[in-house]
Amino acid sequence: MKSLPTIDMVKTGEKIENLRKGKGLTVSELQDYLGFNTPQSIYKWQKGKVVPTVDHLVALSSLFEVAIDEIIIIEDTIVQ
Repeated sequence: MKSLPTIDMVKTGEKIENLRKGKGLTVSELQDYLGFNTPQSIYKWQKGKVVPTVDHLVALSSLFEVAIDEIIIIEDTIVQ
């Protein structure tokens, strides 16, 4: 069997929410920073429904002052 790294979407969403709150930012402020018309994407990230695009990960990394790999939570999945 082989280990295949995958993104844990729920834990990554929780990490984004914790980093946002750690910076004292509201969802609305993050929405403005990213230039979104609505906050729906941010809520979907935080709930683990989707992950940010690479461009948005770069922006979040800069805003939160962390490396991208500190935002994305990886888990190993066993495949046959």
